[in-house]
Amino acid sequence: MNEFDYLHRQAARYKANYPAGTRVMLLHMGDDPRPVPDNTRGTVVCVDDIGTVHCNFDNGRRLGLVPGEDSFRKLTQEELAEEQAGAIDDDSIDEDAPNVGMSM
Repeated sequence: MNEFDYLHRQAARYKANYPAGTRVMLLHMGDDPRPVPDNTRGTVVCVDDIGTVHCNFDNGRRLGLVPGEDSFRKLTQEELAEEQAGAIDDDSIDEDAPNVGMSM
């Protein structure tokens, strides 16, 4: 197998393992002049044809992760459940708040 075939297959593996919407945690960013802080969570937007995993991070940054240069992982099911529980708590209904909506 030549280098092109190897890189093409590697990019295909990253595309399969990190589809859009996958939640990831950046463990450590390699040599970047403005790195995203360690342990920042993000959402995969896409994986390009050279295998760069493009993410929208929870701190507002948008950056591509380079496998082999940057260290990152998928969030576990437990971490995803914690995020979902936190989102539900954040969106809880305030019974004292005024009702804004359509009345029938």
